Amino acid sequence: MDRRRLLTLVVATALGVLGGSPASAGTINIMPSKDNTLYEYDPAEGDHSNGAGFHFFAGENGMGELRRGVLAFDVAGTIPAGSTITAVSLTMNMSMTPTGARTVELHKLLADWGEGTSHAPMGEGDGASATPNDATWRHRFFDSVFWTTQGGDFSATVSASQSVGGVGQYTWSSAQMVADAQSWLDNPPSNLAGWC
Repeated sequence: MDRRRLLTLVVATALGVLGGSPASAGTINIMPSKDNTLYEYDPAEGDHSNGAGFHFFAGENGMGELRRGVLAFDVAGTIPAGSTITAVSLTMNMSMTPTGARTVELHKLLADWGEGTSHAPMGEGDGASATPNDATWRHRFFDSVFWTTQGGDFSATVSASQSVGGVGQYTWSSAQMVADAQSWLDNPPSNLAGWC
């Protein structure tokens, strides 16, 4: 998938008017604050990442190697505290795909992670050697802070799923995504994690 990712949130914001509690509603679009690809670790190749690349990858490549895209949005820095998020959708563009449809799930990440300066060559599918603070299959921040579980620490709960087939745009939306985004707003330190 390429870097065109957009999180759309519908928000009701309390205005705090004396003697009442009128609210205004609006739609806010947020681009990712960070994104990266976790490339399944291969001891012969070392830790790979793609923090500064143009694409990120999710699923299994043609050689059976796993890829996991991670992305985060600055919800708490964009939406006023005390707001209620009533709808969330994530739109991503599939720019390269294997044959056949696959179900792509979103899971809420449970720990912060980094986006270094690694930039994979050519089609970016194999990644590049990780640079300081990159997220990798083994590291939250290369090369000193590790995930508890290789491949990332994320909730077993599926936040949303979408069947993804040919090249084009796809949208994920669910009540669980609303709950995830509201938790990021209500607890700003958790806002650093995002989805994988």
